[in-house]
Amino acid sequence: MMQTKYKGRERVIIEPGEIFTSRDDVIISTTLGSCISVCLWDATNRVIGMNHFVLVGDSANARYGRHAMNGLIDSMLAKGAQKQYLRAKAFGGANVLNSGAKRVNVLNVGEDNSQFMKRYLELAGIPLVASCIGGDFGRVIHFFYSDFSVYMKRLSSMEPTL
Repeated sequence: MMQTKYKGRERVIIEPGEIFTSRDDVIISTTLGSCISVCLWDATNRVIGMNHFVLVGDSANARYGRHAMNGLIDSMLAKGAQKQYLRAKAFGGANVLNSGAKRVNVLNVGEDNSQFMKRYLELAGIPLVASCIGGDFGRVIHFFYSDFSVYMKRLSSMEPTL
């Protein structure tokens, strides 16, 4: 994690396999390709968090979906969030490795990650209120504590992404 300032606010940049949660007025940012980031918030208790996972899987490492999702929720609950108030926005899941190619028995990490995330949130009972997933382009996202908004910049499919 790297911390910087943006317009007087703390900005935390997370990398693949990282999770960050806060009760403070922060901006959480990351860059995505086939990876997924889930932005969670509890507006009632004013807690936000974001993860960045690389692959579907059960390994005890936040690079893997199940651990990244469990870790994000557990960290938010430890900071005072309540599960019934959690809402989600999700981003990433691009097909950047096979950009422009048709999927014919080709591994599509982004699609697998996206399907996992949707199933996980559904089973956890957490509403997915907004998303921008799939496609053949990367994204840079910024999640704001102040109003729980997420700003996204689309990256050209030719630009390198995480």
